[in-house]
Amino acid sequence: MKTLIVYFSAEAGTTAAVAKQLAAEIRADLFEIIPEKPYTRADLNYMNPLARCNREKIANKDVPYQGDVSGFETYDTILLGFPIWYGGAPNVVNTFCSAHDFSGKKVYAFATSGGSPIGRTAEKLRPYVSGASFLDARLVHSAFDVKEWIA
Repeated sequence: MKTLIVYFSAEAGTTAAVAKQLAAEIRADLFEIIPEKPYTRADLNYMNPLARCNREKIANKDVPYQGDVSGFETYDTILLGFPIWYGGAPNVVNTFCSAHDFSGKKVYAFATSGGSPIGRTAEKLRPYVSGASFLDARLVHSAFDVKEWIA
């Protein structure tokens, strides 16, 4: 089984910490989704209805990202990490997923949150990972939570 951890981490870096620790522990490859135009603190202020994160989510906008995964087709399992935004993945994660073929892959979406529940994250992610043989999503607090779940 060849595993890739793909993650997007916002301001606090919580998701990045979980993804990096997990990659080291399970010896998985790692790819960080970095928006072409990085988010500022103001862009992420969801309390402001005019903040970039709110405008993108409400308008269902694609958010371009930098770089790409070499040999994506060779991975059997994708661990997809992100902070919860509006009860689902941030648009930049959806853009990444739409650009890749998930046919036959197992997808485990792990989300970090300061207080939001996992909600319907798997259901909302499903159209972006069409063809995946398995999809589940869970709220996690550590790499241990993810390891225990995927075991």
